[in-house]
Amino acid sequence: MAKKLIPIIVILIIIVIGGGAFYGGMKYGQSKSPLSNLSRQNFQNLSQDQRQQISQGRTGRGAGANFLTGEVIAKDKQSLTLKMPDGGSKIVFFSDSTQISKTAEGTIDDIETGKQIMVSGEQNSDGSYTAKTIQLSPQK
Repeated sequence: MAKKLIPIIVILIIIVIGGGAFYGGMKYGQSKSPLSNLSRQNFQNLSQDQRQQISQGRTGRGAGANFLTGEVIAKDKQSLTLKMPDGGSKIVFFSDSTQISKTAEGTIDDIETGKQIMVSGEQNSDGSYTAKTIQLSPQK
């Protein structure tokens, strides 16, 4: 009877150790994420290159908060089109509730074709985005 219990106990120990290692690895990975300790205030203080590196890691990960960085190539009263660093483009919808900022408070009139911006918002099922915030990048 005892010989039958030994393999079961060994399997249970392996499962517990494996589960603990998996959990520890996930927590370690989260602590090394570039956004793990980055508040919104600190994100605005990063250089354009730093923001772009972080946002490229976040773009295209499904629904939820995403960051896009690119050049405005078209704009109308409800949307704009961004040329992405990889050469592609994304459509971004905005509304009166979309927060637009720069060093000082901004408005939709501050967004012009050819300017670099960063967008935070939700990805729609068709691949377009609905902006929650738009950050105008400082001129170089």
